[in-house]
Amino acid sequence: ANQRFEKIDVLINNAGVMACPKTLTKDGFEMQFGTNHLGHFALTKHLMPLLEAGAGRAGSGRIVNLSSRGHHLSPAQLDDPNFETSEYSPWESYGCSKSANALFTKGLEDRFADNGIHAYAVHPGGIQTNLGRHLTEEDTKFLMERMKKNAGESGSPVVLKSIPQGAATQVWAATASELDGLGGVYCEDCHVAQVDDVSTSGGVRSYALDKGNADRLWAISEQMTGENFA
Repeated sequence: ANQRFEKIDVLINNAGVMACPKTLTKDGFEMQFGTNHLGHFALTKHLMPLLEAGAGRAGSGRIVNLSSRGHHLSPAQLDDPNFETSEYSPWESYGCSKSANALFTKGLEDRFADNGIHAYAVHPGGIQTNLGRHLTEEDTKFLMERMKKNAGESGSPVVLKSIPQGAATQVWAATASELDGLGGVYCEDCHVAQVDDVSTSGGVRSYALDKGNADRLWAISEQMTGENFA
């Protein structure tokens, strides 16, 4: 905690909440959008000078945003991000925040690739961690039934990853040489996923990498946090 860093080459945004009851952050934001996206937006803004310094030294820098296949549940809620007028659903809100993670990745790539900084959204896989601490018995049943349904459609068994397996794609996105010069993509199982608006067992939805959506989210995020990437 007392260390001072002059440069960093890689930033991994990996913290969040999943399917919690409707709650507000201390700043008054809907909890999942505020924690899973806006917090990462503000943190990245403040660390950007160190990333730019690191990219200058190493020739490139990387930002890895932990998204999720949960983004299949919903596009980002750009008209009502705090669910002030919309009916709140824990899973829809989670999907909105995970789509926001991917759109933030697209926004970063559009703005900072020319500076040698590339961004990646990552789906780690299904892992049993304390991320599910807010899940009710009904939520857990919904999640398992969805996973079984998706697995059945793909012909694959439901398999939860270990924590090291879940970390693998994050580490790959942060270090893999085959990603040099490439960014603004969504990764799963240590590869770049294809855009797919149909499959329930993989791929990234087009709305989660759409430039128009990414630019709208960027503007909303700057307004809500008061942070501007000058």
